[in-house]
Amino acid sequence: MSTFDALPTVRFAAGAMRIIDQTLLPRRHEVVALSNLDAVCEAIRALRVRGAPAIGVAAAYGLLVAVEEAFAGGGPVFESGVDDAGNVAPSRVARTPSASLPDLHAVLARASDEIGSTRPTAVNLAWALERMRGRWESDADTPTALLAALVAEADAILAEDLAMGRAMTAHGEALLDDGDAVLTHCNTGGLATGGVGTALGVVFAAHAGGKRVHVFADETRPLLQGGRLTAWECARRGVPVTVLVDGAAASLLASKRVRAVLVGADRIAANGDTANKIGTLGVAIHAARFGVPFYVVAPSSTIDSSLPTGASIPIEQRAAHEVLGVGGVEISAAGSVYNPAFDVTPAELVTAIITEQGIHRAPYRFAAHP
Repeated sequence: MSTFDALPTVRFAAGAMRIIDQTLLPRRHEVVALSNLDAVCEAIRALRVRGAPAIGVAAAYGLLVAVEEAFAGGGPVFESGVDDAGNVAPSRVARTPSASLPDLHAVLARASDEIGSTRPTAVNLAWALERMRGRWESDADTPTALLAALVAEADAILAEDLAMGRAMTAHGEALLDDGDAVLTHCNTGGLATGGVGTALGVVFAAHAGGKRVHVFADETRPLLQGGRLTAWECARRGVPVTVLVDGAAASLLASKRVRAVLVGADRIAANGDTANKIGTLGVAIHAARFGVPFYVVAPSSTIDSSLPTGASIPIEQRAAHEVLGVGGVEISAAGSVYNPAFDVTPAELVTAIITEQGIHRAPYRFAAHP
């Protein structure tokens, strides 16, 4: 397995959640501290932290932030064992506030509802919150026991994300040869996860293993996650990258310069239909037309087996200003805007789905992540 360093995309320390603010990249690489629930929810909505696995981690740590905010005074409630390099060690309860179990339950339930309403498509958000809910609704019979269970579960979600990233990128690396070029859409590197990545992580694993791999990155309108974030991650790791406008993807695939398409996923239905950043469907159609393998790389936590097909996946509709302007500069005077955040790629267009469990090929019959 070829390894590489993880980005500290989402971490918790000293009573606050710390994120790399992705809206500032590539101009500034800045870690910001989120010390209240409103800041956590705003960061998820505004895509300061984004990517299905990353917002799952953020949801879990966001509940710890809510507890810290509700019972402020006397120092941090939690002492985190996660350092800025992304290493995960056991955390602990530093201080038990004067609060009853019903008080804690009420704070957590309200925070979970608020965080859960921020983005509807990425299943990891609800999945992480349900895991945390299972802990606070368990048979912990004291506030200290409850808090200890919460911080342990949040750290476990991060640790599992990093481990799943290592496993799925190792599986995907085997599909790439020395000298290959790949096309990506949106950002699927460490910034989209706890720090290792999904589809772009496959490229980084191949690069770490000595393979020469070139990335063609769709800029990914309207928020340019490919042009801003994928290009930044590639440059940081010394991987050659070429940015293209989304409309150039078809001609690039027709040219046969690309060996494979690698994309992530925000939700995968039981039959393998896949919701990903808007524009992915078009890339999949063109890849099929020109005979280029189309791979989806995502952790099993992204699979929602309660949905038989992608037709049931809720699609987030985002604000018009994202389309009408770039970097705060108005570029259109349109009266109305169609701005879905995601589209759904049918399973028949997917060559394989790569999870930490291995490489899955059609027919897809997925069970939910435990």
